[in-house]
Amino acid sequence: MLGTVLVIVFFIAIVYNLGAGLYYMMSDKGTTDRTLKALTRRIALSVLLIALIMLGIWAGIIKPHGVGG
Repeated sequence: MLGTVLVIVFFIAIVYNLGAGLYYMMSDKGTTDRTLKALTRRIALSVLLIALIMLGIWAGIIKPHGVGG
């Protein structure tokens, strides 16, 4: 249950930073680096989420299954 909540929180943070990057890109018109920072945070969160999922599978906390399994 905790793993599911953690993944959902990561997805929400990733989508928020993606939206923030879009907003900053449209409102700042390239005058600040807020777009770059928001998209960098999104990439970092995505990489961290993938690493945590891989660690969970390796540790046996997450049990992968096939489609329909």
